[in-house]
Amino acid sequence: MANSVITVIGKDRVGIVYDVSKILAENQINIVNITQQLMDDYFTMIILVDTSKCSKSFPELAEFFTQESKNLALDIRLQNEEIFKAMHRI
Repeated sequence: MANSVITVIGKDRVGIVYDVSKILAENQINIVNITQQLMDDYFTMIILVDTSKCSKSFPELAEFFTQESKNLALDIRLQNEEIFKAMHRI
């Protein structure tokens, strides 16, 4: 299993979870765990995903999410799980 972390931040609106989940499903990326929260008018979501069945390489996938961020007016970032853990270790 190749785990990565996807973070999503944006102005709250109907359909954010749908839009992101649709992109993941279309790219054979499985959601392992998900958390979301509304902070004032901003939607935040952290998704642990398994990318082992995705045909795109990690750099291709990161660039893909950058483009989708623009299309969806969201900030969607892909990070390696180990790097994410190291960055958020207390």
